[in-house]
Amino acid sequence: MAKKPLPLKVRVTRLEMSAAPRTSLAVPVNVQTAIMRTPEIPLHFYRYLYRQVGKRWNWYERLRMSDEELGAIIHNAQVSICVLYVDGAPAGFFEFAKQADDVVELSYFGLFERAIGLGIGKWFLLQALYAAWQDNPSKVVVTTNTLDHPRAIQLYQMMGFSPVSTSDGLILPMTDAELLKALDG
Repeated sequence: MAKKPLPLKVRVTRLEMSAAPRTSLAVPVNVQTAIMRTPEIPLHFYRYLYRQVGKRWNWYERLRMSDEELGAIIHNAQVSICVLYVDGAPAGFFEFAKQADDVVELSYFGLFERAIGLGIGKWFLLQALYAAWQDNPSKVVVTTNTLDHPRAIQLYQMMGFSPVSTSDGLILPMTDAELLKALDG
């Protein structure tokens, strides 16, 4: 019988941005890119994107959800999901949620492993932020933790976010059986 993985201790940082980015970046050279909004994204495709981006950063929460739970979140009219394609294939995604208090949360953002190192991370984050600011919210927020890319906080700050709080947390990795079940659906 396989052992249950131990919880991973993390330091969680919440960041806020109170004005739209004033930066502009050229589209990366030598790669063809497209960003497509997916209003009724199929659950299996969402799980694929989530796993491809999140496996390196210990994203598990959404993989544990039932179809009903996940569908209620990602098909909510206040949630927007956009997929990055590089040279015709999926290469990342971002998701944001409009909250009742005129705040937009950048819930998820990331690249597939094959897209890391192509020089598109900053550009893709900027595109996500342009989309998040489209309806002029009072602020945009994002939460990250120490299991994220080592330069995540630095990148968020470079784009105009400021840290507003930190806390300690635990991430419970999935067992092999849970992962197989999640990926089988």
